[in-house]
Amino acid sequence: MARVLVTEEIADSGLQKLRNAGHEVDIRLGLSPAELLEAVPGAHALIIRSATKVDAATLEAAGDMIVVGRAGIGLDNVDVVKATELGVMVVNAPVSNILSAAEQTMALLLAQARNIPQANASLKAGKWERSKWEGVELHGKTLGVVGLGKIGALVAQRALAFGMRLIAYDPFISEERARHMGVELVDLDTLLAQSDFITIHLPKNKETTNLLNAESFTKVKPGVRIINVARGGIVNEADLAEAIAAGRVQGAALDVFEKEPTTESPLFELQSVVVVPHLGASTFEAQDKAGVTIAEQVELALAGDFVPYAVNVSAGEVSNSVSPFMGLAELLGRFIGGLLDGNPGDLEVTYQGELAGAGTKILTLCALKGLLSSTGHDGVSFVNAPQLAAEHDLTYSEVSSVASAEYVSLITVKSGGHTVAGTLMTIGTRVETRIVSVDGHAVEIAPAASMLVVHNDDRPGMIGLVGLALGGADISISSMAVGPDPETKTALMVLSTLAPTPVEVMEKLRQTDGIQDIHLISLR
Repeated sequence: MARVLVTEEIADSGLQKLRNAGHEVDIRLGLSPAELLEAVPGAHALIIRSATKVDAATLEAAGDMIVVGRAGIGLDNVDVVKATELGVMVVNAPVSNILSAAEQTMALLLAQARNIPQANASLKAGKWERSKWEGVELHGKTLGVVGLGKIGALVAQRALAFGMRLIAYDPFISEERARHMGVELVDLDTLLAQSDFITIHLPKNKETTNLLNAESFTKVKPGVRIINVARGGIVNEADLAEAIAAGRVQGAALDVFEKEPTTESPLFELQSVVVVPHLGASTFEAQDKAGVTIAEQVELALAGDFVPYAVNVSAGEVSNSVSPFMGLAELLGRFIGGLLDGNPGDLEVTYQGELAGAGTKILTLCALKGLLSSTGHDGVSFVNAPQLAAEHDLTYSEVSSVASAEYVSLITVKSGGHTVAGTLMTIGTRVETRIVSVDGHAVEIAPAASMLVVHNDDRPGMIGLVGLALGGADISISSMAVGPDPETKTALMVLSTLAPTPVEVMEKLRQTDGIQDIHLISLR
């Protein structure tokens, strides 16, 4: 059972999933930084939203922390670099609020175009001012989308239904994909010059902070209106206020601010500005999805499994065709670690057949994790495996080849002069794991918790000799595969045993005439 510390409001449907999994959910809302430092020791997981700051001191104080889960998208409040250094996984819920954020963008776009909040306040104050709050139509206007990711694409889709012309700036999106969405890709200066409305959908980082500033506002089309439902600080608020006051920018609608919470901004004094207190994800549906998603990610991390939304795991997206092979890749890494007797070497993973070129980065990471775990490294995770490899001057790489004569897909792991290959086989309605080659010897055997690899002279009596030695130690053999090599006149035995072979039995076999090498493999 793990202790999960929760410091902000999370949908109970998500927290209940963690309770159902047997974890202790420790809810402590509104902790000060000092109180958080006192609360994190002993916690295995920390679930937060945007108000809790998880800095280096917090992570170091945690000690047992496995994962930090942010129920939302932004990670401005988490020291991801320090977390990675400590082997702590950082996960978020990047798709939980995309619909809500896109709809909030459209709400602010319409509110800005038609002066709805201002007219509402005026009428409630006893004034009937139809002419004062005259607006503009969206139809025929140009919308500039800065960032055409998941939320930007949803906004573009909805704006297209209003009859708007769509242009976008996003150096990571192909022209073909943009055209498919009905969007024309342009550079940022062109977007500024042509847009009647500009909407921001970018993460906040060094490149995007202060992206729209005083210089940018000198390049905009006069009368432009700015919408920001992304992150505060991407638009310079003081420069925007000056541009509006000068008449260069008609108005703005902001959901986010550089400092939050805030009740003071030069923008708040301007009638043509619509502001709301970071409500982009504030829908029942988004909150529920964020809570459930982050609970699922935390549960996977606590179980030691791969987490799809881990931001500090260098594996990229994992396709449905690749994910079934993750267990096999880690198993092969563990297997070759046993052949290396605790001394890891540089790792090379080769993918053949349908796996070749299928986005196998996660599989290589799995093999590395398995290798390090079986060679004396405790607490190896998807987060810290690359760092541990670097600390031991170990390199790891992958090679792909579409050619695979015998198998639909084959993974071969090489390290320290040893090789082991495996595949997934469909047998009836089942998919089973098979080790099919060890050190160049063809074998076919299902993996087991305890295995023995014996390299011996290819002569009569060797199988019986090994069997007698194991039987004498009350070690039962559950399965066995033999791979002879006529050229070298040697053979390889791979045996599955119901219990680990004792060291003294291995030493006795190792000194027996005809036994060239023997390795104990633990795949627990």
